[in-house]
Amino acid sequence: MEYIAFLKSMPAANTQEETQRMTAVRKAYQKAVVTPTHHIEQLWRDYENFENSVSRQLAKGLLSEYQPKYNSARAVYRELKKYVDEIDWNMLAIPPTDSCKDQMQWVAWKRLLAFEKGNPQRIDSASNKRIIFSYEQCLMYLYHYPDIWYDYATWQAKSGSMDAAVKVFQRALKALPESEMLKYAYAELEESRGSLQSAKKLYESLLGDAAETTTLAHIQFIRFLRRNEGVEAARKYFLDARKSPSCTYHVYVAYALMAFCLDKDPKVAHNVFEAGLKQFMHEPVYILEYADFLSCLNDDRNIRALFERALSSLPQEESIEVWKRFTQFEKTYGDLASMLKVEQRRKEALSGTSEEGASALETSLLDLISRYSFKDLWPCSSKDLDHLSRQEWLSKNIGKKVDKSALSNGSAMTDKSTSAPSGVSTASLKVLRPDTSQMVIYDPRQHHGTTVPSNTTTAILAASNLSNPMATVVGAASNPLSNPTVSMVDGVSSNAFDEVLKATPPSLSAFLAGLPSIEGPAPNVDIVLSICLQNDYPTVQTKKATSLPSQRTAGPAPSTSDLSGSSKSHPIPSNSSFRPRDRQLGKRKDQERQEEEESTTVQSQPLQRDAFRIRQMQKARGGSASQTGSVSYGSALSGDLSGSTC
Repeated sequence: MEYIAFLKSMPAANTQEETQRMTAVRKAYQKAVVTPTHHIEQLWRDYENFENSVSRQLAKGLLSEYQPKYNSARAVYRELKKYVDEIDWNMLAIPPTDSCKDQMQWVAWKRLLAFEKGNPQRIDSASNKRIIFSYEQCLMYLYHYPDIWYDYATWQAKSGSMDAAVKVFQRALKALPESEMLKYAYAELEESRGSLQSAKKLYESLLGDAAETTTLAHIQFIRFLRRNEGVEAARKYFLDARKSPSCTYHVYVAYALMAFCLDKDPKVAHNVFEAGLKQFMHEPVYILEYADFLSCLNDDRNIRALFERALSSLPQEESIEVWKRFTQFEKTYGDLASMLKVEQRRKEALSGTSEEGASALETSLLDLISRYSFKDLWPCSSKDLDHLSRQEWLSKNIGKKVDKSALSNGSAMTDKSTSAPSGVSTASLKVLRPDTSQMVIYDPRQHHGTTVPSNTTTAILAASNLSNPMATVVGAASNPLSNPTVSMVDGVSSNAFDEVLKATPPSLSAFLAGLPSIEGPAPNVDIVLSICLQNDYPTVQTKKATSLPSQRTAGPAPSTSDLSGSSKSHPIPSNSSFRPRDRQLGKRKDQERQEEEESTTVQSQPLQRDAFRIRQMQKARGGSASQTGSVSYGSALSGDLSGSTC
């Protein structure tokens, strides 16, 4: 936009200069509106205004030509902006760390580079300046990341710019001179394009000082010499490398397999293994590699001899894997007698190790399954395998001592010393045990440092919480676990109990005092109902009950016989406005009063502790409401019902 403003500000002395200035401005606009950059919408609007100000007829054709290109650039910009906004442009170029921020920045740059490689702008494939620019931008922040350097050089090589890829590797080695990965990658590039001397110098730089040379550098240089200079050059260097203090059994194994697989010379490979056996007889892995080589030769006689030699010299703890391979070999090449004999020898030899420490508990079924299985085929189900693997783990760990105090306290323990058996993941061994000392068994009579609150106190608190929402706060303050500093009386704070007791009606207090003791979280409802019906609680006249007599305008007060359900008819008041409808209403009110009187009469009579009879009585009482006559109840103790219907 500044460049366009500069072009517009240039003076024009004549028409030719004016035309040249307009052409330069038009080219700048046309290049800007097809580039996904910031404020591309504003640039397009300015370009439209510019073309319309020059010539409307010419503007129509030019704008229709550049409209699709502008739409594509705008879409690319919107997608590109999502990747660019994830990048922290203030990040410092530091070595890789495990922080989440650094990892997220690495991911953000990877996404941006992948987006640019997809060529969303449909740029000519021969012009990769934008991708190069993105890589250079990325290296300003991820300068110490070897994978970014490798991706950059590999992309240059695939694009056909081998010299540019070499320069990238050279810059990478200056930034990360200790990176063996980049040196191997650089040597591979030089070898692939035929520059063998440059590649050899890189391998020799990896060898460096003999004391600091790694075993892997020896092996890779032997392979390089075998590929490019022949067998003799590789053999000569192997003879020198075996004298190096950094030479391990890996060099012998690598050269022997190379002679066997590439040179097709099993005799040389056998001699190399035998030479290494004199020096590395104490290495179980070397024994197993030698056994695999002999298995390829189908030389079962020498394999048995090798196992016998190795097991006679190896320590007991280091011979476990060799014994396993020996038993597998006998299962493949031996007969039944040799199989059983080797398995028995293995148990006897490893009886004192952790592998076979609990031989008394070890089941022989595992040996049977091992003998009659092949690859991923088993003579049992997956459930059986899981069960047997658990038994194997138990047999190996049952004899291990555990701190009894830790077990009694239930503290969290993590068994890190045990090793996972076959088929059992190591994550299952990290068992976190709960702290049982903090557990409280449900028993109202065994609270720590407190006595059990009485049934009346507990019930009053429960009832007050239902009738008064503020009582919940009082109950929380009385909880000995939530507030241990409050002085406790019968398990409840004295102040809270006094306030609740004052707010409780006398009838409710009498009802709660008569509740029985219960065990567990829920009482027997039938027993509670029978006790409630037996007790005689003080009654309180409600306003509705006391106002009923005063509301009657005429006639005497109803007698007791009227309330008890006799067949006498009520006198009709002398009011002339009294109608049959009013008479029916009076009967309905009398019937309601009768039911209330009946409930009071039944409650005042002693009842049996028979839940079934009480339920039958209640059902009969409910059925009397639908009858037109009156019902007189018999003795509540016998539960007999009698009634007369008018």
